[in-house]
Amino acid sequence: MSIALTRRELIHGAVALSAAAALSPATAGWPRPRKLAGAGWCWDGQGFNGGVNPSIFGAGEGTRWFGLQRCCFMFHPNTPLALDKLRGLKEVVCEISKWKVRRCENGVAHYLDGSIQTKTEEAANVSQLSRQHPLITGAIDDDLLGIIKRDKIRPEQYAAVHHALKKDNPKLKLWTVVYTHELKKESWAGFEPCMDVVNLWEWNAAKLPSLPQNVALCRELFPDKPVILGCYLRDFVSKQGVPMEMLKVQWEFVRKALRDGTIQGYSILGGFLIDMHPQQATWVRDFIKAN
Repeated sequence: MSIALTRRELIHGAVALSAAAALSPATAGWPRPRKLAGAGWCWDGQGFNGGVNPSIFGAGEGTRWFGLQRCCFMFHPNTPLALDKLRGLKEVVCEISKWKVRRCENGVAHYLDGSIQTKTEEAANVSQLSRQHPLITGAIDDDLLGIIKRDKIRPEQYAAVHHALKKDNPKLKLWTVVYTHELKKESWAGFEPCMDVVNLWEWNAAKLPSLPQNVALCRELFPDKPVILGCYLRDFVSKQGVPMEMLKVQWEFVRKALRDGTIQGYSILGGFLIDMHPQQATWVRDFIKAN
């Protein structure tokens, strides 16, 4: 499928992004690595949702396979044993949502707990772990807005999660997953002070050409937040690998946006999909290595 943007759309997106980057204090304190690998994160851990197969890649292994040194540790308990397995990486952000496993008719399946009590307990655990494991630099809260709506979580309740994460280590950053279709100011009203980093994702691969406009909108809504752009290997809408043409559109944007400072990094989802979508994964690894 070929999707062509008009010259006017390209110019509008570029101007909006450049203006947002120039005005945003979030870009000031973040380095701009000369190589793509220096700005990259990989989601690692066994994920079973969305028709995903078990993988030969375990915690930390996808990160290293892509030539990266920063990991979003997902889908498993945050324990000293897990952090020992991730030893040698530069940074780890631990998931606190919390993805858990339950038994079903055909084996096991993932489900997202997401309760405010679980988030708070997990944040406190990560804070304590970071004292013995300095590679931990933050926590990530997946699918946040969906849980806020499901459980009717109020901003003052969510502030307890932010506080728990900072209690034993004030330097830790709370990453919050935001999808492009959730970029509405009213959706996040009152939650912004707790959002240290915005991890922005485009769920639908067919809409990847709209990344310039969506990142500009994200910058407008969260002007003081670093933005880490999520990069899927799998299109969870079509339940196939991201079409190669769309994959290339996204990564060309990543390269330019990092250079311009309109994003501060990217995260790949994920290591557990490398052997399920090897064409996409290998292309991304080669692109990172070449740039």
